[in-house]
Amino acid sequence: MARLQLIKHATVALLLAVLSACTVGPDYVKPKVETPPSYKEVEGWKKAEPQDSISRGSWWTIYNDEQLNALEAQVNISNQNLAAAEAQYRQALALVQVARAAYFPTVTAGPSVSRSRTSANARGSQGVSDTSSDYLLSGQVTWQPDLWGKVRRQVESSKASAQASDADLEGVRLSMQGQLAQDYFVLRTLDSQNQILTTTVGNYRKFLALTKNRYATGVAAQSDVLTAQTQVETAEAQLIDTGVQRAQLEHAIAVLMGKAPSDLTIPATPLDLTPPDIPSGIPSELLERRPDIAAAERQAAAANALIGVAEAAYYPNVTLSATGGFEASSLAQWFLWPSRFWTLGPAAVQETLLDGGLRRAQTEQARAAYDASAATYRQTVLAGFQQVEDNLAALRILEQEGKAADAAADSAKKNVVITINQYKVGTASALDVIVTEAIALNDELTAVNVLGRRLTSDVLLVQALGGGWSTADLASDKFVGQKHYKGFPW
Repeated sequence: MARLQLIKHATVALLLAVLSACTVGPDYVKPKVETPPSYKEVEGWKKAEPQDSISRGSWWTIYNDEQLNALEAQVNISNQNLAAAEAQYRQALALVQVARAAYFPTVTAGPSVSRSRTSANARGSQGVSDTSSDYLLSGQVTWQPDLWGKVRRQVESSKASAQASDADLEGVRLSMQGQLAQDYFVLRTLDSQNQILTTTVGNYRKFLALTKNRYATGVAAQSDVLTAQTQVETAEAQLIDTGVQRAQLEHAIAVLMGKAPSDLTIPATPLDLTPPDIPSGIPSELLERRPDIAAAERQAAAANALIGVAEAAYYPNVTLSATGGFEASSLAQWFLWPSRFWTLGPAAVQETLLDGGLRRAQTEQARAAYDASAATYRQTVLAGFQQVEDNLAALRILEQEGKAADAAADSAKKNVVITINQYKVGTASALDVIVTEAIALNDELTAVNVLGRRLTSDVLLVQALGGGWSTADLASDKFVGQKHYKGFPW
């Protein structure tokens, strides 16, 4: 009879397991977004190329700058924002395992020993007390089968959240790398300004000496000497001022590398490179190449799965349990076969009949949360398109501005030479020389600033295009936990 009952319970458990194939809630469909066939700002400038030639991972190597390469290599190892994002990713992986744990039964076990004495004055004791011992070793197995897919939807949501965290990590990494590259090129722009100002101060001193000589011979007025002296001192003040921003940028780069500012010194190196061409591809590829877009899409998938979790609350839950062990009144008999005991069967079937609209509200909340996530995804895509278009426009316009600025600087240098020669023979005034020199200095600084802006816009375009990243780099939804990040010391 006992064996028949056991078979009966096993059959019920098998039937429930078959029923567990049912999964409530909507299956996820990636939110649709409108993607234009090409970028507007690339037309008439550089041909859009569908292939992605940006180096995957080490995208900064396209600039062929060994100093930049060495600085960027430290970001993966020591940047603390990246360390925090990596820890959040590991936390998300742990939550996947937390959700998966609900698939399996809970098993508890433990021994207990007690000795008790009954009262001699208790009813029915007839004035006789009794002392007894109880030796118990019991174990219990409880399991709630996933009849409606609540656990499956929770695991699905947790996996998608872990993948979003993975993409967030890559987004932080790209942001830190991009910020370092921008700071580095601004620093080198200041080095170029410093070089220009140093040369200019030297030239101004030569003109001051010429003016003093002419004043000594009575050819020039004292006001010419004072004006030339003022010009020298003004240029020297500009030269000194570049040191403030350069020091701050060096400190910022050190922090991005996870170092104390006092531990980093970057040698002065004026700009001597041209921004490389960045193939922008086509807009639809951007959905696969930006980690922030991938993160927003995975968050939408996680929110969609939670709708199924909420809807599962409408259906009854069944909890199966089994208890067994050994119990005896003496230690010698504790583990003998006749001391065994067990129970098996459904412990509870629970169905909520009245909840004041709680389940309906929770389901509506889950659906609204998905709608918000889908809207956030679409907005992130639009922002991505905007950033690419902004930097394509910046590079196109700055390239034209750079050509004009270089031509103006060359013309201004030639004009300075002509004006100084005219001043020497008395056909031009000291003021004419000072004005032309001021124009030449301004044009040179403008030209190098435009070059620096082109380089930073180039970096921003690489970031806007995802830095060579791809959604193929996301941790597989079969695994989530197998991914290994190279370069992390933790």
